[in-house]
Amino acid sequence: MNTYTATGCDWGSTQLARFMRRHGDADLDALRERAAREPERFWGQVLDAIGLRWITPYRQTLDLSDGVMWPKWFVGGRLDLVDNLVGKHARATPTKIALRWEGDRGELRTISYAELAAEVERVAAGLRALGVGEGDRIALYLPMIPEAAVMMLAATRIGAIFIPFFSGYGADSVAQRVQDCDARLLVCANGYYRRGKRVDMLADARATVRQCPSLRQLVVVDRLGSGISPEAGGSGDCIEFDYRRLPVTVSSCPLTAFPADQTLMLIYTSGTTGKPKGVVHTHAGFPVKAAQDLLMAFDLRADDTLMWVTDMGWLMGPWMVYGGLMLGATLVFFEGTPDHPDAGRLWEVVARHGVTHLGLSPTLVRLLMAREGSLPAPRAIATLRLFGSTGEAWNEAPWRWLFEDAGRSRRPIINYSGGTEIGGGILACFPGLPQKPGSFNGPIPGVAADVLDPSGQPLRGTVGELAIRQPWPGMTNGFWRDAARYQEAYWSVWPEIWAHGDWARVDEDGHWFVHGRSDDTIKVAGKRVGPADFESALVSHPLVVEAVAVGVPDALKGEAVVCFVTVADSAPLAQRSWDDCEAELVEHVGRLLGKPLRPSRVHRVAAIPKTRNGKTVRRVMRAAYLGTALGDLSALENPDAIAAVAGLGVNRPVPAADALPT
Repeated sequence: MNTYTATGCDWGSTQLARFMRRHGDADLDALRERAAREPERFWGQVLDAIGLRWITPYRQTLDLSDGVMWPKWFVGGRLDLVDNLVGKHARATPTKIALRWEGDRGELRTISYAELAAEVERVAAGLRALGVGEGDRIALYLPMIPEAAVMMLAATRIGAIFIPFFSGYGADSVAQRVQDCDARLLVCANGYYRRGKRVDMLADARATVRQCPSLRQLVVVDRLGSGISPEAGGSGDCIEFDYRRLPVTVSSCPLTAFPADQTLMLIYTSGTTGKPKGVVHTHAGFPVKAAQDLLMAFDLRADDTLMWVTDMGWLMGPWMVYGGLMLGATLVFFEGTPDHPDAGRLWEVVARHGVTHLGLSPTLVRLLMAREGSLPAPRAIATLRLFGSTGEAWNEAPWRWLFEDAGRSRRPIINYSGGTEIGGGILACFPGLPQKPGSFNGPIPGVAADVLDPSGQPLRGTVGELAIRQPWPGMTNGFWRDAARYQEAYWSVWPEIWAHGDWARVDEDGHWFVHGRSDDTIKVAGKRVGPADFESALVSHPLVVEAVAVGVPDALKGEAVVCFVTVADSAPLAQRSWDDCEAELVEHVGRLLGKPLRPSRVHRVAAIPKTRNGKTVRRVMRAAYLGTALGDLSALENPDAIAAVAGLGVNRPVPAADALPT
């Protein structure tokens, strides 16, 4: 596989290269080895690089007296996190823009660091007036609007714990998570706009209140501009407040520093494989990891503008806020969808706000590839320095389209893989270094990652389990009230080694690849193959736009491969049956992967089921095809697509439309 280097990026001028020169590291491997060998020295240097200030300095970097599962970071340290994120920048450059917002219908807002500091102070005082205090849980059910960042920061200001929820959840999904964490306050918007249509949220929020006795107050943000009328009959003992008119008994809150290991945030996973997990992150660990990754992997600077196409209920939303503000950058919140009203919308947003760092998913890139008018004009991306990508594995063709066609081979794609429980990334690319399509340059310094065989020995050149040998500051502090599940999820494969659940490989040139979740891996006649291998083979055929591969039971091979594809509107199908096309695709995969790995079926579907943040739900598709339990589908963007997959299964009835979430 060829390597590529973005012509518009100089490795030697990056913050990571300067960090290495400053501290005498000959190369990235030397830095990684030193970080593992001398964590106290390394993390102290990271704190200096990101500019974190302590009210009470910590006396010990890392305490493992409770075991590697439960590390204590920056022991004895106390910090005013909001001052690190907002206050210090507001004092230094009060008029600098902290947040830019663009709504689905083109509405625009800008908020300076000084204005953000004042609004956070107002809302924090309002929360105190409502009786919310240290350790209380505040559930956030908000779209990508500035108030989402303000509420997170206001909760942080008073030591409360915020829990961001996906804005597309229905009442039952929100209630399940509120009940799990016993939140006392729910903050919602009355709605938002998506693809030009109004999406109401307030009715679901009020339905949640009726299911959750712990909720005492509901705070409503008037995103729609339609005003907020109290619900007829009320919501029991829960009192509603208008966000703009929170009661304030004092003009500001007393300055308070909180311990480094105090809980900052709970963020719930989607729950497609069981009860959602409340991942615990701390005041120091999460923002340190987010800011370090943005500095080292993304080369984000104070004069940059960061935008990630995401939702505040997914990790990348809070990650962008706590990492980007720590470094003094400008953030762009985009409420809309990047291909509405046309495929050029994303690039218009980039140009309008001067975006330098754009985060997006491979799924979005595949969608844009298939649309007319999706390539940006040179002037539209004049400010853009790099792309970021996370959430799923790449196929080579979409990667090359983004790098060569959209980015003109000048902008690196910072492939970034980690997870909610990681607090950021395990693996990344680094600006200015050579890349292979879909690969990573390797672990982010400070994350002692490896690829291991079943006995725990390192592997190179072949696929194994992605693992981490040492703790890091952004590591989750367990699951909320479920230590046993946390231990089973990550610490049950090898003693004192984090097993991440991804298949990975390091090639002969030292480039890393992630081949998907290990429980998605398909074992055909004893050979383990990642679904991405089949999917990449299929999308290399001119008929196919998107592809998903799953393994199904097979009496002869153990597992057989069943694939689902979407085809281009212009695909030449008019004179051909799908049976002929399917046979051609099966043979095409066989030529690329070998005849034993030919799929047993290739089904054509109108749409691939995905979550709102662009992830493909292979396990749900497999369950639908086999007619087994589907799990929680509340994060799905297009639940009707699951019904279509179920209808393709052998003798499987199509679920009724009202049996699936909308």
